[in-house]
Amino acid sequence: MDINTLTVNTIRVLSAEAIQKANSGHPGLPLGSAPIGYSLFADHLKFNPKNPDFCDRDRFILSAGHGSMLNYALLHLFGYDVSMDDLKSFRQLGSKTPGHPEYRHTPGIETTTGPLGQGIANAVGMAIAETKLAAEFNREGFNIVDHYTYALCGDGCLQEGIEYEAASLAGTLKLGKLIVLYDKNDITIEGNTNTAFTEDVGARHEAQGWQVLYVKDGNDVKAISKAISKAKKEKEKPSLIIVKTVIGYGSPKAGTADVHGAPLGAEGVTELKNNLGHHYPEFTVPAEVSKHLDKYKTLGDKIQKKWEALFNKYKEKYPELAQKFNDYLSGNVPYLNGDKDLFDFSKPDATRNTSFKVLNRLADLVPNLTGGSADLAPSNKSNMTKRDYYSPQNRKGSNFHFGIREHAMSAICNGMALHGGYKVYCATFFIFSDYMKNAMRLSALMNIPVTYVLTHDSIGVGEDGPTHEPVEQLAGLRTIPNMKVFRPADGKETAYAWISALTGNSPTCLVLTRQNLPQYDNSSDLALKGGYILADSKNNTPDAIIMASGSEVELAMKAKDELANENIDVRVISMPCMELFDAQPEDYKESVLPNKVRARVAVEAGSPDNWHKYVGLDGRVISMNSFGASAPASTLFKMFGFTTENVVAKVKEVLGK
Repeated sequence: MDINTLTVNTIRVLSAEAIQKANSGHPGLPLGSAPIGYSLFADHLKFNPKNPDFCDRDRFILSAGHGSMLNYALLHLFGYDVSMDDLKSFRQLGSKTPGHPEYRHTPGIETTTGPLGQGIANAVGMAIAETKLAAEFNREGFNIVDHYTYALCGDGCLQEGIEYEAASLAGTLKLGKLIVLYDKNDITIEGNTNTAFTEDVGARHEAQGWQVLYVKDGNDVKAISKAISKAKKEKEKPSLIIVKTVIGYGSPKAGTADVHGAPLGAEGVTELKNNLGHHYPEFTVPAEVSKHLDKYKTLGDKIQKKWEALFNKYKEKYPELAQKFNDYLSGNVPYLNGDKDLFDFSKPDATRNTSFKVLNRLADLVPNLTGGSADLAPSNKSNMTKRDYYSPQNRKGSNFHFGIREHAMSAICNGMALHGGYKVYCATFFIFSDYMKNAMRLSALMNIPVTYVLTHDSIGVGEDGPTHEPVEQLAGLRTIPNMKVFRPADGKETAYAWISALTGNSPTCLVLTRQNLPQYDNSSDLALKGGYILADSKNNTPDAIIMASGSEVELAMKAKDELANENIDVRVISMPCMELFDAQPEDYKESVLPNKVRARVAVEAGSPDNWHKYVGLDGRVISMNSFGASAPASTLFKMFGFTTENVVAKVKEVLGK
């Protein structure tokens, strides 16, 4: 048996044994795709297992994340900090080898995958980031940014709508250093793909602007490697390499849906090893394989040292560029609070407009700020007016036309953020965040700082009606762990929301109005604490507290004045970001919302669910408990009870007056 076959079979058997030991997992893909993974890692992938974060490494994403044991076996064999004991603890609590790949959890994992198609869209984002960095920093003789992005997917990934969206944009943008390897085994959980998926995938991708290559035999390592080499030579088109494989190759259930997502069983593993001629004890790497792969454990160091030598010469010749490059990769941004132009607002304005002003001031301060919209920039005010648009002709562009592709847009931005080098944002109408939800959740799961600009935030959308009026979305986003959701009440709060987004390490949603809002003299950097006293009572202990976010803060302020005329002393709390407020020390929260004041009213033109923890059993929430309607915004706010009179009435009600 030649060494390539022995190594491939070692990958297969280790995967099957780990899945069997866990009594849980998906052996089908690792058994079928092992030659693809081996060919890529052995012949093409640029990496350093001793430093998985080496900045000029190639990126590899297992989009079909259920086949995670393939990834873990490769990482183990090629020298990453993934031990045999880690393989043996596959899918167990606290192990480095969870059921699906998780970013920051396992060395060598570039992104969290599992929901099918997400990884391909992430790969598009990474490929975009590579082209941008290369265009900005490479100089003749100094290609300090020069790497490829690879993704391995299956039939399931290619059926998801997000892949269609991402592939279309990748072809349009001519991302020639993006290479997707397609494990075509024609099987999904329910059986043969011909029951629901008979399109010509290659023709579709060719129509989308891709180079499409075919490998007829998924066990032919040399043919796979040759196809990858050809893909790397194509500079104008992303490449799809369609490799015909057999799911569960070598096992007694090969070629059937039964092998997709269930262990082979002890007898099945034994039969697999017999069929492969792999007669070694459990969890054994043959000595020949270890010797064959030893060079990769030191090759990465040599590759990195060669790059470092190049960068040192670059630094001598271009010291300012080198410093800028390091600044980009560090993720640090200038301290922004001292820039008064960010907070200079006087006239009533929609927060989508104040966000636009802040964004364009930030564009002067943060050179690696980049982002765009899903074909809505004129409405959601998300373009940087002094920056060019990114295109195949201008890789330095910072604005993006994502097209009407909300789901892919958000996942592509995840990929750009994961790659490193850029502060990334994307924008759409708030209602369409529903299309983006899965990728937004993954931003939070990975805890990466993508900023989501979400405008037209309530029934204030007005005439477009309930299809475009977000009601439940605000509450939904607030339930996502690690996600900061800002709904600012004026320009200064909007500026602080942007500062929090750009200086933090987690994703942030900026939920912004279409309608004009007042500017408040007392709004301040306390917005960075999530909630604060915007207008205090005359007495230390107020009679009642009114709290609100966004446009409804205006109602709270007006109600305070009306109640003062009736000798009711009220404190107004602006609550732009519940997540930050909840994270404050108890003494601060008590100073804002003293426990002894039980008369509380919250006002927000969305679902009431998030507010009950603040108003308590004795309080009231003025909110939306139905969908909206098509009418002018002023009519709708009155119809649904968002009036000064109703706020005053609710305060009196909780006071028993």
